[in-house]
Amino acid sequence: MKISRSSTALGVVALLIAGGAGLPALGQDTPESILPPGFNEPLPTPAPTPLRTGVPAPAPGIPGPPSLGTPAPPAPRPTPSPTPSATPTPIDLSRYELPDFAKRSLAQVGVASSGAGLLGSDAFGTANGRTLEILMRRLDAPLPSRWLSIALRRALVSRVNTPVDVNGADFAAERAWLLLRMGESNAARAVVQSVDTANYTPKLYQIAMQAMLANGDPAGLCPLVEGGSQVSDESGWVLAGAMCAGLSGLPNEAGAQLDRVRRRMGRGIDYLLAEKVVGAGAGGRRAVTIEWAGVDHLTAWRYGLASATGVAIPSELLSAARPAVGGWLALSPMLDASTRAAASEFAATQGILSNLALADLFGEVEAADDADGPEATIARDLRAAFAEGSDAQRLTTLRSLWGGASGADAGAHDRRRFARLVLTARAAARIRPAADHAEDAASLIAAMLTAGLDRSALRWRGVVPAGSDGWAMLALADPQRRPVSSDEVESYAEQGGDAGRLRGRLLLAGLAGLGRLTPDDAQALAQPLDVKFGAENAWTRAIGIAATRNEPATVLLLVAVGMQADDWRGVPPEALYHAVSALRAVGLEGEARMIAAEAIARI
Repeated sequence: MKISRSSTALGVVALLIAGGAGLPALGQDTPESILPPGFNEPLPTPAPTPLRTGVPAPAPGIPGPPSLGTPAPPAPRPTPSPTPSATPTPIDLSRYELPDFAKRSLAQVGVASSGAGLLGSDAFGTANGRTLEILMRRLDAPLPSRWLSIALRRALVSRVNTPVDVNGADFAAERAWLLLRMGESNAARAVVQSVDTANYTPKLYQIAMQAMLANGDPAGLCPLVEGGSQVSDESGWVLAGAMCAGLSGLPNEAGAQLDRVRRRMGRGIDYLLAEKVVGAGAGGRRAVTIEWAGVDHLTAWRYGLASATGVAIPSELLSAARPAVGGWLALSPMLDASTRAAASEFAATQGILSNLALADLFGEVEAADDADGPEATIARDLRAAFAEGSDAQRLTTLRSLWGGASGADAGAHDRRRFARLVLTARAAARIRPAADHAEDAASLIAAMLTAGLDRSALRWRGVVPAGSDGWAMLALADPQRRPVSSDEVESYAEQGGDAGRLRGRLLLAGLAGLGRLTPDDAQALAQPLDVKFGAENAWTRAIGIAATRNEPATVLLLVAVGMQADDWRGVPPEALYHAVSALRAVGLEGEARMIAAEAIARI
């Protein structure tokens, strides 16, 4: 029997919500080391360097001895009289520290507390911190919904009060670790950097290293090397120290540290990549060639250092890596636009890149002098979709973009097509509603809703026929909350075979959660469509309690737990109903509408 991601997640919630007594120790949930074998072994203590004898270094301003020959004995000089020095002024070291008002408290951690959809400081309310951490740790990213991923990212980066029973730095580490698994490398780095380094814990040091590597930013490790080396004996911190010395223009110090590691672990690819970073620093004299032969998998260490030094990673290693790497690549400023655009499919479907950012990226591809390949073709078609001309001409171009999203399998085709819908959201909004374009209305509406352009999409309300997919998406996305009749829902569910029935069940769940159906109509449709609104379990009780307490961040995390699946076909309608209802209850109705409409667009 196949166990779905959703059913597994609900089982986890059932264990957690029952009470804190059964919670595992936090030490059992620390992330696995990202470093290669041998990196977590302590280095041997180096032998003390013998004191150097001979001529001491000259004082400043006095010439040293000649480089060749034997110096002549110095001429005798009269003994100078000592000159009294001024009374030394005591140095107040505290003036080199941050003033109290500039220090950040662990009682509230995050990037910002307002604007851009971020949540308030009490977004987790009275939820238990250890329970939240374990839910984050066991959340299986990526999520099936672009809009849910966007909302969850905003919750994870918001400056929120640290929940009870958890250290603020550890809670930041857990949030950053989930963001990394979601492909949100920039957001993860921002979260770890929202904590003062004086407050770092071993867990945060470990996640911070991963965040910097995911961003291809070895220099970001430099402020952390001293503290990281004190809490961990992994050789990765020694190599990080060597890289930072090299980047600071101290090649001799960097070389000595590299040699310490090389004597124990040899010159494998992980060592060579660190050596290449050292060679990139000022005064670096190490020319290193990276060969990927024999490397069978990609780690964050290998990805981060290769990206930082411009080393091309073999496509077979990238394709076998976790999906989150696609997000890291799309956000990487070191890579050229074509490479980032080729990796943008995952970033688009997960909301890592907005429609505007995605369009700008393909604009860079087209503007490049050597624009060529499939990404350049997409970029030119996108420009044509915005160009002056008739709506019919622009629609022809849009159909070409949507239809060109071929894939090796049905799942890949669906993901690629949805990414093209995201790319063309604002181009779709330029098409004027007309009966002649009714057959394209569903795709145009789906594209606009990927960017939250609900009012632009609603212009098609008088064009789409009742019972069509376009009608269903507009019924869910409508900010004016127009009611929908049970007959319309029943008629919609009877179309399109099994896929149509699933869309009908999700439409019923979304409308009921949004309050667009009367309770009597919802119950009358529940039995024939097999949607069990009244079923209860630990997850439904937990999300109901979080909604009652007005905890939007807790609700979003629980929504993500309940909707874990490989794609929308694995999301139970009951989970969508409770998710939409809870989001609406905590003031996130806009997100609830977009998530519900997305369900129709992606099945």
